[in-house]
Amino acid sequence: MQSNRLGWILLAPTLVILFAFGVLPFVYVLWVSFHQWNPFAVDPTMVFNGADNFRKIVFDADFLNSVGVTVMFVFFAVISELIVGYFLAQAFMREFPGKAFFRTIHTLPLIMAPIIVGSVWKLMMTPSIGIIPHYMQQWFGISVNIGTSPFAAFTTIIIMDIWHWTPLVTLTLIAALVSLPADPFEQAQIDGANKRQIFWHITLPMIAPAVVATVFIRLMDALRTVDEVWMLTGGGPGSATRFVGVHIFKEVFPKTNYGYGSTISVVVLYLTIVVCWLLYVTMLAPRNTKKG
Repeated sequence: MQSNRLGWILLAPTLVILFAFGVLPFVYVLWVSFHQWNPFAVDPTMVFNGADNFRKIVFDADFLNSVGVTVMFVFFAVISELIVGYFLAQAFMREFPGKAFFRTIHTLPLIMAPIIVGSVWKLMMTPSIGIIPHYMQQWFGISVNIGTSPFAAFTTIIIMDIWHWTPLVTLTLIAALVSLPADPFEQAQIDGANKRQIFWHITLPMIAPAVVATVFIRLMDALRTVDEVWMLTGGGPGSATRFVGVHIFKEVFPKTNYGYGSTISVVVLYLTIVVCWLLYVTMLAPRNTKKG
């Protein structure tokens, strides 16, 4: 009894912080989402409008378009980061000259704030001064302008996200690979299994929890991407890179539509939870059932 009481006492500060900065803001946003509210209007009073904001979302073409753009971005970015991160993790598991130096350089993007990443890539992609458009034109004869080409803008954001967050995936997978026992791999090699069979039937199932955890982290981060995109393209050209986070930002700040912006935030949170649950069910639940 005394040990349980001591445990709750030690957990109390963390629980208070989580409640103050997690639960209370969510309850407040949920309350605002059922209102029409512009705090900078002549009459800043909240007007309760029931589920009108949620009904509006269903017919909001801009929001639906932002969801589609975000889904495509999350799919290509997260899948690419997993693939590149796995191969880099395998490479860093081996010994080669300059390994410590390359691992240090590889992890440097993680210490950069997203808004700085967006600013750096903005400078590199500006047609008049950017190094990437310059060499793409000089070496391949390809004109790259993220201000006029939706494809170039969308592709650049995916590449930027891969550059920024692949080190996180690599470090996570290195930790998972290092912890794997050697016996199953030695037995598979004795039985004549090739590398592809070893990967699909031994390596991947054993690192599945780490992969799922990494996907959860990157999925939640990618769905709320705002800083880099706002600095690089501002959501343009047109609505080519108007992700859900950028759409919420534009609804809340330029339009000062706090009620509708809160509604979108609640819906996006719900969709994120549903997607994470589906990933868990499809990737980990069958594995746990077999164990049972």
